[in-house]
Amino acid sequence: MSKSNLFFSKKLISWYLTHKRDLPWRRTQLPYYVWLSEIILQQTRVDQGLPYYKAFVSAYPSIKDLANATEEEVLKLWQGLGYYSRARNLYSTAKFIANELNGEFPSSYLGLIKLKGVGDYTASAIASICFNEASAVVDGNVYRVLSRYYGIETPINSSKGIKEFKQMAQTLVDKNNPGDHNQAIMEFGARQCKPQNPECNSCILNNSCVSLQKGMISKLPVKLKKTKVKKVHFNYIVIITKDGKTIFQKRTGKGIWKNLYQFPLIESIKDINKDELLRLGEFRELSFTYGIRSLVLYNEKIKIHKLSHRHIYTRFWIAESSRISDIAVPVSQIFSYPVPNLIFTFIVAFFKKKK
Repeated sequence: MSKSNLFFSKKLISWYLTHKRDLPWRRTQLPYYVWLSEIILQQTRVDQGLPYYKAFVSAYPSIKDLANATEEEVLKLWQGLGYYSRARNLYSTAKFIANELNGEFPSSYLGLIKLKGVGDYTASAIASICFNEASAVVDGNVYRVLSRYYGIETPINSSKGIKEFKQMAQTLVDKNNPGDHNQAIMEFGARQCKPQNPECNSCILNNSCVSLQKGMISKLPVKLKKTKVKKVHFNYIVIITKDGKTIFQKRTGKGIWKNLYQFPLIESIKDINKDELLRLGEFRELSFTYGIRSLVLYNEKIKIHKLSHRHIYTRFWIAESSRISDIAVPVSQIFSYPVPNLIFTFIVAFFKKKK
């Protein structure tokens, strides 16, 4: 490591040891807890993820406990965090480690990255923190710190940028203390070199920060424009049977919210009114199957649920049924099912009001 790189790392670690937040996963080097925290914190702020981490540790103190749960239980505990593939991968990997690896995590980056749901960042974090391997992490915070400090304008979400920043991060990592180094640069990006209003005046690196000297702080890091967000229209048919039950279905196949539950769904290419809905073949099939005798729109104002890659324009339609279905479930039970937040918000507002 060159003197300038050593300076960078030592300054960051010194800052970190003074300013780091007291977080439960930083009090241990056990890979289960570090892995759990890293999976939860992917695309999630610390303040949002912390209660989920505590809930998972309480419910599943060991990886074998997590492996012995059901996927449905794991998805329910995950509810509200979004990006549910993380939870499915978490559960799948827990079962693999518990059953195939006798509960022992791989002890190297190369072994860790083979695990389902574990990418370069997570493998590097676990390898450095738990096994003292000098493997550099690169996340959004690291991209921001490095691009600003060195004045790098390569787009961070380009193939060239991903390779360039990983190589740079690897040259900077403290070989003797990689765990603290990785946590230091991430913490520094989260709390000092923030996306908006970074605290440059009190920054320990302000005398040598290229972007500060050149007035480029607000322009870095550079990101290529995202692909256009797709708009979709969801019409949920909330069927209420005469004996107080409803139809709740598990989403299957690929796509968002796999293995979560929902009411029967009819997708449309645009917002549709009641007459248009009644004419759809999908609705007529539902009506015949469940004996729908009335249909009322629940939300006059369309509900917009925003995901990273799509915006979902949603209407809930309340349908009374004259027929008792064998697959219907009591309304009181649907609160125990794992559901997207979009559905959970509705069932809390509608069914609790009816009690």
